[in-house]
Amino acid sequence: MASSTAMKLTLVALLCVVVALPLAQAITCGQVTSNVSPCLNYVKNGGAVPAACCSGVGNLNALANTTPDRQTTCNCLKQLAGSMKGINPDLAAGVPGKCGVNVPFKIGPSTDCATVK
Repeated sequence: MASSTAMKLTLVALLCVVVALPLAQAITCGQVTSNVSPCLNYVKNGGAVPAACCSGVGNLNALANTTPDRQTTCNCLKQLAGSMKGINPDLAAGVPGKCGVNVPFKIGPSTDCATVK
């Protein structure tokens, strides 16, 4: 009887971990900012896209692997761009392509992040 109760408690605990795991892995604006921060000089001034920028964009694209994560990433990018002066929207939109990263939405101030899939 005791082993049956222990087994049930173990299964409940495991279920709680499995259900909570996706929530714990949701992307944050802090992650977005830290991954794109190497790109800021480029999107303001142009020139060569730094390797660290491309690495961050690729990492961010890999992290944002669900629709909610991509929508969060989109909103965070828009907030970041809105909080910084001097960002060239055309340069910013071109970063993924210059880095060889296929982003499933257009990066820009007019992007409706709710429609990002």
